[in-house]
Amino acid sequence: MVETDPKTVQDLTTVVHTLLQQMQDKFQTMSDQIIGQNDDINSLIDDLEKNITDLMTQAGMEEIEGENKIPTTSNS
Repeated sequence: MVETDPKTVQDLTTVVHTLLQQMQDKFQTMSDQIIGQNDDINSLIDDLEKNITDLMTQAGMEEIEGENKIPTTSNS
């Protein structure tokens, strides 16, 4: 804090302005961190979806109209 006991309106204005600027800076930093984490999570989810699709393809499963189809085994 710039000063703990402002003596004039100008001092009070300066203190309030400084506090608001500090709050805005901290908010921006936190916002940037959240967005960065969100990008990391989205990338991990994309990788996971690709790996699951690859595994399903290797297992002989196909995706038809958004529904998973498990290959049927014939017992004849």
